[in-house]
Amino acid sequence: MTATDRDRDVLARTLWGESRGEGYAGMIAVAWSIRNRVDIDLHSDGKPDWWGEGYAGVCQAPWQFSCWNRNDPNYPYLSGAKPIPAGEFANCQRAAAAVIDGTAPDPTGGATHYYATTMPKAPAWAAKAKQTLKLGHHIFFKDVP
Repeated sequence: MTATDRDRDVLARTLWGESRGEGYAGMIAVAWSIRNRVDIDLHSDGKPDWWGEGYAGVCQAPWQFSCWNRNDPNYPYLSGAKPIPAGEFANCQRAAAAVIDGTAPDPTGGATHYYATTMPKAPAWAAKAKQTLKLGHHIFFKDVP
């Protein structure tokens, strides 16, 4: 799939909102979980999937990445109402480009989901998925067929 400038920008903003404190490796892992969603057509039918199409569609699908929820403290930065610190955003842009361009391998083993270990308890969906990686404060999963 060809990624647009908007896709690259939205992915970088998502990485800032979801994983800026996880270092470059953590950002790569989160970006791959997004790319894995982009690459999968859930029903092999060519129709839009529930979690969105393309990087921007997947990142901004309602209630998928909490940083895009309007009540999230990160949202004013992602929406452009407040500036993201330039150095931090540059790191996110590098990670986004490495994943979109395929120059960074997938450390998640095909994960399409993750959650932060700072949550009070694991989400219900995690019980039905296979854990593929624990990195920093994130645990990554893929669906079990």
